[in-house]
Amino acid sequence: MARFIHRQGDSRTCGASTITTQTTVRANGRFISVNNDPNSHGGGNLRATETVGKVRIGGIAVILSGDPSGPDALCPIPGGPHCAPAAASASPNVRAGGNTGGQGAQ
Repeated sequence: MARFIHRQGDSRTCGASTITTQTTVRANGRFISVNNDPNSHGGGNLRATETVGKVRIGGIAVILSGDPSGPDALCPIPGGPHCAPAAASASPNVRAGGNTGGQGAQ
């Protein structure tokens, strides 16, 4: 099933928020996050999983709720919440990826 898309200002599992790098496509009035977007703690660049090769903005894969990231600037030791601050919150009604029954992004 398709997952909800992650956007500018949506939260991460460590409490940070996402900073989007693309400024052309929005959902619910906020820019949609794409692969390699950082967070407000510095670093923590997101890694697209399900949308790679499927849903892109400007040729870059879209980020979905639950997508992983690298560590951010507050990562003190491996395993802490800042060492893999995944995308946590997302749009309440816009989804992408997964099997959509041939209908594409929803």
